[in-house]
Amino acid sequence: MARLLLALDRSTEDRLLADIVQYGHSVLARLSGGAELLAVLDRTEADVALVSAGRATLSAAVIRACDEHGVRVIALAATDQDRRNAAGLGLLDVIDATAEWAGIEAVIEAGVVIPLRVAEREATRTVSARGTVIAVWGPSGAPGRTTLAINIAAEVAAAGHTVALVDVDSYGGGIAPALGMLDESPGFAAACRLAGTDSLTRPELERIAQRYTSPRGAFWVLTGIGRPSRWPELSGERVSKTIEVLRKWADYVVLDTGFSLESDEEISSDLYMSPYVGIDTG
Repeated sequence: MARLLLALDRSTEDRLLADIVQYGHSVLARLSGGAELLAVLDRTEADVALVSAGRATLSAAVIRACDEHGVRVIALAATDQDRRNAAGLGLLDVIDATAEWAGIEAVIEAGVVIPLRVAEREATRTVSARGTVIAVWGPSGAPGRTTLAINIAAEVAAAGHTVALVDVDSYGGGIAPALGMLDESPGFAAACRLAGTDSLTRPELERIAQRYTSPRGAFWVLTGIGRPSRWPELSGERVSKTIEVLRKWADYVVLDTGFSLESDEEISSDLYMSPYVGIDTG
């Protein structure tokens, strides 16, 4: 049975407390927020911290401290804002705050450790570091290009790296629909416009990129354009500048590219192999 730290709102805690005891768990402390949770970690030997997913409780500092003490964090989200907060911190163990204890118990018993503690890596990454670029390409009609790019991003993220998945296919961006993401403002086009005026910074990237949480890992996504009328926004200079900024922001930049690269004579003889993966570590 697990030793628990509770940092929940009072009504949720009162609703779950009887079931916690019935399932044989012990509650080491009942806390009112992230600050109190940080204060007790050195004085307890907990297995799991069950916390509210709101910013007042769940933060990068809380996740980092729990990691250092070997305490698994499970967050209960009451609102969409709570869910966005947890996703932004790279936490997958997020449960609806209205869930019955049996559902929470299943997550605790699963004991899955997912290496998604990316917030600390992002905070400590130096501006001089350059991430690796992985470009996924295939000729016109090549099946699986977008699927492959998404799976590469998820697997690299699962290994504990920060990842930016970028839809640079100017003929028809497919990452947003493939991931079921709302795409009111394509992130890659916005990044290119900012790069064109030397205004693309880390805060701007975090504003325009979307955070996607998959069963394997959480990663950033810059969605693509879907209309030829927007092609002028993606000039070669802007795209190159954007990729360079991304390399200073993430450990790996995965590019889902357009099919028209096969017009390049240097690679036209390779059309029977698709899709391709190209890796730039320079």
